[in-house]
Amino acid sequence: MVRVKRGNVARNRRNKILKLAKGFRGAHSSLFRIANQQIIKSLRYAYIGRKEKKRIFRQLWITRINAATSQYNLKYSRFIHNLKQANVLLNRKMLSQLAILDPSAFSAVVQVTK
Repeated sequence: MVRVKRGNVARNRRNKILKLAKGFRGAHSSLFRIANQQIIKSLRYAYIGRKEKKRIFRQLWITRINAATSQYNLKYSRFIHNLKQANVLLNRKMLSQLAILDPSAFSAVVQVTK
């Protein structure tokens, strides 16, 4: 069988991993085997974090809308229900932006739902 040395290929593979591990503490940034394990773990965390970010922002928008509607003696769930019945097609992100940046427009939306 022919001997395969893999010089450049192996070095490039290792360097790619070590480049990703730059900034990690201790051996996690300098030793290939440990860095490889840490990169696998960090990429898994990054994947989970991208999914989690969407949930966290939606929670934030709902909290902001709830705080804004409480000024009008209205609960969040009742407000959203009334929006759906009135066929107002504003998502939670836009509603929270209205509540923060343009309270007069938000009050107009609340008046439509009442």
